[in-house]
Amino acid sequence: MRKLILAAGLVSILSACGGGGGLMNRQRPDEFAVSRQAPLIIPPDFALVPPAPGTPAAASVDSSKAAMDAMFGGPAARSAGEGATLNAAGRANAASGIRSSVGDPGTEVVDKGATTRDIIAAPEGDGQEARAATPQP
Repeated sequence: MRKLILAAGLVSILSACGGGGGLMNRQRPDEFAVSRQAPLIIPPDFALVPPAPGTPAAASVDSSKAAMDAMFGGPAARSAGEGATLNAAGRANAASGIRSSVGDPGTEVVDKGATTRDIIAAPEGDGQEARAATPQP
C-alpha cells in the first residue's frame, strides 16, 4: 500500500513536468533577431544659455522653498468668504508671536481644578480596576 501511494505521488509530480512537446520542442528567443539600439543623441534644439546678470546662482536658491512653490504654487490670495470669516474672528487683534508664547511656562492658564487634573493624570487602562468615591464635604 505504501509503495502504491509513493508511486501515485511520483507519477503526479512527474506529470506536472510534461508541458507538451518535450524538452527539445520548447519556445526560445531567437538570438539572431536581436538588433542594436540607436545611440542617444542630443536634440538639435537643445541649447544652454548662460545665466542672465543679476539672477541668483542655482546653488543659492533654497531648495525646500522652491519645492514647496513647485508643489503648491506659492501663497494664494484668500477668497472673499475666507477673508470675511478671518475678519469676523478678529484677525487684526491676534498677537504676531502667539504661537511661540503658547508653550511658555510664564503663560497664564485657567485652573480647572483638581478633578480635571486627576482625570488627565489617570493611568491608561481598560477600567476593570476603576473605583468610584463620593467626596465628603
